[in-house]
Amino acid sequence: MATDPIRSKKQLKELAGYWLKRRNYRNYALIVLGVCTALRISDLLHITEDDVYDAKVGDFRSHLIITERKTGKQKTIALNKQAIHALHLCFPHRRGGFLFANNRAEPSPISRIQAWRIIKTAAEAVKIAGCIACHSLRKTFGYFAWKAGVLPVMLMDIYNHSSFEITRRYLGIAQDDRDRVYLSMECF
Repeated sequence: MATDPIRSKKQLKELAGYWLKRRNYRNYALIVLGVCTALRISDLLHITEDDVYDAKVGDFRSHLIITERKTGKQKTIALNKQAIHALHLCFPHRRGGFLFANNRAEPSPISRIQAWRIIKTAAEAVKIAGCIACHSLRKTFGYFAWKAGVLPVMLMDIYNHSSFEITRRYLGIAQDDRDRVYLSMECF
């Protein structure tokens, strides 16, 4: 079953807020950075502290530079205010090495299954309908970017998609989105 984007900003805030209210800043940051960076979960989980924080300067980096695990391509992602805020909250609680470290003695990132549990637990708690999973975060970025007027060709580039059809499926465009376009048009 394909995952769905979260199509409501209110629900998206509730999803991240679920972990924020519980003061689980790692899980909160996972959701925020997952949406704000549009990274695949395999890339997101392998972000290190050094990737986002410059110890020499004593501040967070403005850009995240990674090599995508799936494509091998280098990607530079500007970290927006929401991402930096989430980093500020989770950074004092880090466990060394990986940003989304597990609770074991040896430093390694949480598993994909654990990331899925984090997202699924919050989605069920705040009653978000649909198939919400790790890939939903990546899709949610595209959905809100598209609604904000970002050109599909830019989203294709961000996602490294080879066709618009793939990007169109990612966006999760539904009938109510099409209805809004028709109803908003004043042709005469």
